Amino acid sequence: MIGAVDLEIRRTVFEWLTRHRDESGSEIFTRDELLYWQFRGRRLPLVGPQGIWKPAQCELPLSISTIAGGPYEDSVDPVTNQLTYAYRGADPNHRDNRGLRQAMRDRIPLVYFVTVVPGRYVAQYPVFIVGDQPQALRFSVVVESRLADLDSLAAGLGVSDDDDLKRAYATRIIRQRLHQVTFRERVIRAYHERCALCLLRHQELLDAAHITPDTAEAGDPVVSNGIALCKLHHAAFDRMFFAIRPDYRIEVRPSILAESDGPMLVVGLQQIHDRTIYLPRRAADRPDPNRLEQRYEEFRQAS
Repeated sequence: MIGAVDLEIRRTVFEWLTRHRDESGSEIFTRDELLYWQFRGRRLPLVGPQGIWKPAQCELPLSISTIAGGPYEDSVDPVTNQLTYAYRGADPNHRDNRGLRQAMRDRIPLVYFVTVVPGRYVAQYPVFIVGDQPQALRFSVVVESRLADLDSLAAGLGVSDDDDLKRAYATRIIRQRLHQVTFRERVIRAYHERCALCLLRHQELLDAAHITPDTAEAGDPVVSNGIALCKLHHAAFDRMFFAIRPDYRIEVRPSILAESDGPMLVVGLQQIHDRTIYLPRRAADRPDPNRLEQRYEEFRQAS
């Protein structure tokens, strides 16, 4: 069982992550924020050069990290619905792998950092290592639905088997949120932090709009299925006030063009008619013309 200092570090990290998220209104943490975090006035990095990270002040690993490259389901066991996390290297007895194995035995909570774009992370916590698969070189990970009562660690923190369904549900919700956050970060980054229609740059007012809805079978969380839009244009896009044709030109619904409702309607919607949207530099990040064509047909029927 870990000592009092390690326990206090974990409690303080969880509290700081929660406070930072609540005060900033964002799920995102920058690498510098994590590298230069302090405990008792001394620097204590929360991430390291490798995925399994144990600061010198801790007895067991404090965090695990991964890169959200490709579909997140690639890191999910299809049978148990648990997250899976790769060993460090191919040696099951590497000290980092032994550390996670000990954290599993002692039911020690960790932070799971997912890199959504270079230098920017989403934090999931507390997570627990609940399975070890030496032949597959992977651990199984579950996410708690709420912060654990860390005071109970002093008496031997346990994760009850009765909580399996609750943890599976929480893990599924976490995966969905990671999809959303990763999709938003990548789309907005591709559009250089500006609305593709009005070029607004305030990130707090920007969304990643899906061309094919994420609820649809083909609604993949890939950049080419997204467009960076301000909240006004996102809402108007979802409600078919306008469409973006496969040639990237905007077509506003005739009934909207015929309305008379003040300057916001004129500037925000009527004046964007027949303009070309701002496009990402990389061709692979630009809106998929096939998806736009399908949505344009839906727009025409709705108009």
